[in-house]
Parts: sequence; structure tokens; C-alpha cells
Amino acid sequence: MARAGFSTFEPRRHERQLVAIIDAIRAADGPLDDRALGRILRRHPKDGCGAFSKSEIIRGFRALRRRHGWDGEGGFVARLRMKPVRTASGVAPVTVLTKPFPCPGECIFCPSDVRMPKSYLAREPGAQRAAQHRFDPYGQTLGRLLTYHHNGHRVDKVELIVLGGTWSSYPEPYQRWFVTRCFEALNDFEAVRRASDEGGSPPPGWRGPVDFDAIEERVDGRDPTASYNRLVTRFLRRRQGGRLRRAEEAAGWRDLLRAQRCNESAAARCVALVLETRPDEVDVAEVLRLRRLGATKVQLGVQSLCDEVLRRNRRGHDVACTRRALRLLRGAGFKLHVHWMPNLYGSDPARDVEDFRRLFDDPAIRPDELKIYPCSLIDSAELMRYYDDGRWRPYEPQELLEVLSRCLLLVPPYCRVTRIIRDIPGDEIVSGNKTTNLRQRVEAELARRGRRSRDVRAREIRRRPFDPEALRLEALVYDTAIGEEHFLQFVTPDDHLCGFLRLSLPAAPVAPAEIATSAMIREVHVYGGVVGLGQRGAGGRHAQHLGLGRRLIAEAARRAAGRGFRDLAVISAVGTRDYYRRLGFADGPLYQHRPLCAAARR
Repeated sequence: MARAGFSTFEPRRHERQLVAIIDAIRAADGPLDDRALGRILRRHPKDGCGAFSKSEIIRGFRALRRRHGWDGEGGFVARLRMKPVRTASGVAPVTVLTKPFPCPGECIFCPSDVRMPKSYLAREPGAQRAAQHRFDPYGQTLGRLLTYHHNGHRVDKVELIVLGGTWSSYPEPYQRWFVTRCFEALNDFEAVRRASDEGGSPPPGWRGPVDFDAIEERVDGRDPTASYNRLVTRFLRRRQGGRLRRAEEAAGWRDLLRAQRCNESAAARCVALVLETRPDEVDVAEVLRLRRLGATKVQLGVQSLCDEVLRRNRRGHDVACTRRALRLLRGAGFKLHVHWMPNLYGSDPARDVEDFRRLFDDPAIRPDELKIYPCSLIDSAELMRYYDDGRWRPYEPQELLEVLSRCLLLVPPYCRVTRIIRDIPGDEIVSGNKTTNLRQRVEAELARRGRRSRDVRAREIRRRPFDPEALRLEALVYDTAIGEEHFLQFVTPDDHLCGFLRLSLPAAPVAPAEIATSAMIREVHVYGGVVGLGQRGAGGRHAQHLGLGRRLIAEAARRAAGRGFRDLAVISAVGTRDYYRRLGFADGPLYQHRPLCAAARR
């Protein structure tokens, strides 16, 4: 069986048909829509009856171009690129999942699929990819990179997103090993890509040996005796000689450091590393560990800002704990990606809207990014018992639409609403929202009312053309629990966002000690389709590599110096270190630093 991302397709076996298809595509005038492509494919069927996929055509072009003298790969691939929105934000997101493992939480709404890490379901798209590789981080990362490549996307700049249960509850040796193997996959990508383009074989060690599909028992939300933790723990110990962790799933800090340093100059560089955890798992030691792993963003399951709702749902922490966690993470420079859930047990539509308002009214919260997950009932969740006896009910579709419409209007322009639903198949949901395009429906409802969201995602320039000379630099300044935040943004005359920078100016010393008195750049992001490392945007089409990042950093330095800061730090990702070095930043133990001119501070 072919492993995900590494096809057994051999372009040279179909050379005659592929050459005819490629020549026809290159000769076609104007845009090549699916209907025009379909007509070409029908004239040159695969194996006499089937149709070649776009990824197979792209692989054929790459494998045969030297023999046939074809040039202009970028333009050819752009005409066939599948799902261009995937990389339209400027990076290629690669999501990988950790293996199933006992979770410290007891949330009544949480799904409990023993084949998956806690809260995930086996039929979610990302979970299916993880299961194909049996949660091996190397295979997941490399497989996803190859899929992007075969579909015509660049993967020079990768946002590596590690999901699955509560990251902080996994053993530290496993954490180091998991991240190390992800980096090693990024570092190996270029060599594997060449082999894959020629129809080569997968590298050794592609999949881990533990198959969690072998767990025969399943969790029933109505049965309190068959818990997720009990079943997963028993399975792991039975398969691994009484241990929860396999001996080979370990790496030292030196192993990780070596992989990170290699990635600084790799063809596929990690420009952001995202880890997820719970508020009650965050303390100073955890913040330092996350940073040593290379993390730049933390996804935090807040779920609610009402202590009563948290208690009723057995969340295991209170709102004060959430505030402490966000304060520590913000002080350390991390981007803050919060999860929030309407329709929890004990809430109602009016309380949800007020709860959502507190996300941005409270200076201790104010996230940079947000996922909104309306509570859906899954049969493995304990919430089943509350549904059966009438203590909890899902909102009616119109109720939920009203809640989300009102909430989306409350999101300030500095926050990005990443998504509004989970990718849960409809037939897995016992009761609750099954609408897959819920955000689209909410935005349509707002448009009907003459309103629109102004969050970051709604304003991204993406693939729209723009005039670089018409951009204006604006600043949104707001208070946080540690000081003042400056959201610097380049926007077009019609308010489309081409790039932004998050600058934190702490009012008092923060942890870690390395940045106790530093101004902190928490994020720099320039939009537009992914442009290759070292390439320049052309024709005003791409915001990347037009110098917007440098100009944003110069403005941040000016503002920090004007407030008396002597040092400007940045929470750089491994793959962006060289970029910051070229701008005058020097490496520190966990951050990069640039001294600020004394004259500018006067």
C-alpha cells in the first residue's frame, strides 16, 4: 500500500499520455478551469480508461521536463495548483498528531476515541493522516510536505502545528523525540522529494509499530466505567512491556538542538512551531520547556470565562488559572491561540455572547488568534448522560447562527478567528451543529445585515493584487496584563491586510530572565502566496519579500527605543533565525536580541 504523500505513481510509464497532456496545457490560452482541463484529460486517458490527477500531471512535468526541454515550472504548476488557499497566508501549515495517551482532564464534553489522542476522532481528516503513519512524527511531517509538493505548493516556509490531547502531560523525553523527528523530516525533505519525483521508494523507518486501531474496546459516554485513560493505559502497557512510553521514543536536548541548527538552512524551514496545552499545565518551568523545544505559538483551551460553567463541565481549572497562564505565555513572547466553546453545559445564548465579550474586554485575555468550537455531542463523551436526562440541549441552528454572528462582530482587528467548527464528520455527531460551512453562513448573515467581520482572517490580502505604493502603516495600541501591545499593520486603501507585527512593551520585568527588561516582537507575518526563500515578489502581486517585514521591525525598534527599552528581543522560530541575524539580531539562549540606539531613546 502507498503511504500518504509517497505515491507509487511512475511518470515514465505514462510518458506518452503525460507529454500530450502537458503540451496541451502549456499551449492553452487564458485561465485553465476544471472543464477545460477535463476535456484535455478525456483525450488522453490513464491506462485507457481513467483520468490523471493534477498531482500526477505535476509529477510528470517535473520528472520529464529535462528530457522534453520544458521550462517555466512555476507558471505551469500555478495553473494546476490544488487548493491555493492552503498557502495563501504566506506559510505552508503542516499539522501532526501525538499518539493516544492518558489525559489529565475530565471534561464532560470531550470525545474519547481510544484510537486517537484525547478529544480527537479517527475520521477527522488530520487524524486519518496521523493514523496512516501510526502517529510517527517523521512520517506525518514528510508525508504532508510531499502532498503539498505534489499538489504544486511551495514548502520553503512551514508552520508546524502539533496537536493531540494535552502536550504538557506527555513525558518530556517523548516531547523532545517528537519535535526532533519533525525537524529531521523537514531537513530530509529535499532529498526525499527528488526520490519521490522519480517514483522512488519511501525512506526506512517511515511508520511506527504501534497500531492503535488494535484497541478493540470503545468508550461509551453513558458508561462511566469504560474511561479513555483506563483503556489507553492498559493497551500501551500491554504492547510495551508494562511501560507507557517506548524506549526508542526519546531524544536528548542535544539531539533536538542538532536538528534545529540543521533546519536553519534547510530547504523546508520551520518558521513557526505551535503546541497546545491547558491553562493548569502552564507555569514558569513549562514556559521554558516550550521555548527550548522551539515553540513560538501556544494553543490554549480556555473554553469559557465563567467559573460556574467551567465547574459544571469539570474543566479542572478556573478563570484565574487561565489569566495566569496567558500572562506567563504573553510575557515569554508566545503568540496566544485560544479555544472557546459556546453551548457548553450550564450556559445559554445570552451568557455565551457576554462570555465572548470578556475575551477582549479583559486585558488579561485578549488573544491573538481564536478557534470557536460550538459544543457538539459525540457518543463517547460523558455529556451523553446530560443529554439523555434533559440537562443539556444543543442550540437550534438559528440560535447558534445568532450567537456566532454577534460574537464575530466583537472580534477586534488584531485577532484572527482561525476557524468556527471542528472537522467532525456529521454522522459522528449525535446532536448539535452539522453545518460544515458555518463561518460562510455567519458571514453571509452579517452581510445581509450590512455588517462584516474585521478580524485578521477576513482582512488578509491573500492572492489579491495590490499597489505597494498605496499601503499605509497603522498601529492599534491596547493594554494587556503585562503592559502595552502595539499591533503594527500594513493595509491597503480598502483595509486589506498585507503584513503585521505584534510588539509587546512590558510595564515590569517578565520571565524568562533573558528577556526580563526587553521589548518583545511576538510575531511578524507578511501575507501573499508562499514565495521561495530569497525570491522577490513580482508585479505587486505578493506582499512577501517586498521589504514589509523589515519596515515593520524598524518601526517596532523605533517605538521600543522611544519608550526607553535598551533591547529588542524576538521569539524567532528556528527557520527564521538567519533572517533576524541579517537585521542585526544576535542569538541568545532562547531568543534573539538587537540593542537599541541610545540616541533613539532620548
